[in-house]
Amino acid sequence: MTQMILYYVGMVLHILACLFLIGVVLLQQGKGQDLASAFGGGGTQAAFGPRGSANVLSRATTILAGVFMVTSLGLSLVRPRQASVLDRLPAAASTPAPAASAPAATTPAAPPATSAPAPAATPATK
Repeated sequence: MTQMILYYVGMVLHILACLFLIGVVLLQQGKGQDLASAFGGGGTQAAFGPRGSANVLSRATTILAGVFMVTSLGLSLVRPRQASVLDRLPAAASTPAPAASAPAATTPAAPPATSAPAPAATPATK
């Protein structure tokens, strides 16, 4: 019972982290990577764009991404264990039926036919 409560609390926290992460990412302003900078218009910028101090939105993104990863791992550990579809099959269907006994053969079986002729016998030399 406790595991189910922990699972649902984790699920609610995971969904809230997902929704807030979407909102925080959409609220952030672009880093000046428009079409002009793709063709050399942003030549005065550093190689990977301007480095500024992390603002509230970027810190919130980092924290929410961490919460998302931790809740994902946590939910995979505490998920309710259920039987799979294969475990629900009846046991008789999974074992093969015994084969019927074949009647005893009264005549010997003929040797299999070969397509290549037998090699000729060579005379023995003394």
